[in-house]
Amino acid sequence: MRALLLTAFGTEPVLTDVPDPDCPPHGVVVRVEATGLCRSDWHGLMGHDPDVALPHVPGHEFAGVVAEVGADVRGWRVGQRVTAPFVNACGSCGPCRAGRQQVCARQTQPGFTRWGSFAELVVVDHAEVNLVALPAEVDAVTAAGLGCRVATAFRAVVEVGRVAAGEWVAVHGCGGVGLSAVLIARACGARVVAVDVVPAALALASRFGADAVVDASALGAGPDGGPDGVADGGPDGGPDGVAAAVRRAAAAAGGPDGVHLSLDALGSEATCHASIAGLLPAGRHVQVGLLPPALGLPRVPMHLVVGGELEVLGSHGMAARSYPGLLGLVASGRLDASALVNRRVTLAEAGPLLLGAGSAGAGATAGITVACP
Repeated sequence: MRALLLTAFGTEPVLTDVPDPDCPPHGVVVRVEATGLCRSDWHGLMGHDPDVALPHVPGHEFAGVVAEVGADVRGWRVGQRVTAPFVNACGSCGPCRAGRQQVCARQTQPGFTRWGSFAELVVVDHAEVNLVALPAEVDAVTAAGLGCRVATAFRAVVEVGRVAAGEWVAVHGCGGVGLSAVLIARACGARVVAVDVVPAALALASRFGADAVVDASALGAGPDGGPDGVADGGPDGGPDGVAAAVRRAAAAAGGPDGVHLSLDALGSEATCHASIAGLLPAGRHVQVGLLPPALGLPRVPMHLVVGGELEVLGSHGMAARSYPGLLGLVASGRLDASALVNRRVTLAEAGPLLLGAGSAGAGATAGITVACP
């Protein structure tokens, strides 16, 4: 099969021929019709994920058609249209038995622990636990974004963040996850303040229903979400300045002086700090963006957490069992996930885009780019 192959960390993966994957007895092989470009893939390319071994094929959010079914798999057949969460759960460990497959103790991940979906074929382990059938109303390109960014945002906003109609939500970082969070929060009846450093990303957030936007670049935030020329990150700049701007934006739009729920959808020390600092008392911060130890452990403003009795929560993908709620929103038209996809490329074109995905933060290319093999 044709696939993007990474042979050295920090370099561009190259389109080449590699062996077709073997189908495990408990899994299936999916013929990929579309796969999304995600910042998490960039972390893998740069060597930030210890599970990635070279040579490697990246890619973890995809949709396609079942091409082969393992001997032990029941309930699935060749030809079915499917997607899958990026965490392939085992189905039998303690977390899985408790219904928390997204934190499976023995999980595998296409594009990280095994070869991924920037290829013509990809394996889904433990198919009976992890495969998700696609309704006819959801095409492959739209579904490709569901496996990571839209699904991740759905769980972060709805299940972990416990958003309620009428609440105010801040979204820090308007890449694929962040824009998905804006759409989902609005579909749930919440009001939204969107934060980014790229005007095109903020324009999309407004188009998707954000009540207010904050241009963090004007407050000393650099392209990676961090301080840029603000030595102390004081109240008029840096993370605290961003948080103050979020508070002002919510109040100016008729809300309170702060937000009830805030998401760091990028993953940096600065965006994590700003997200926490903009919360109302008893507010909820959800960390969605990756903060790999290879980039340094972030300082977290725990004095604000204690003083405001805040909740600091983590959200890691979404289990296959939760997909019906998300797919129902998409199929009904209440959530237009297709609006997130603003660029389609070939596998060959995806290589340099993957390498550059972390160079300018969440908004480097507003929206979601999808490669079609």
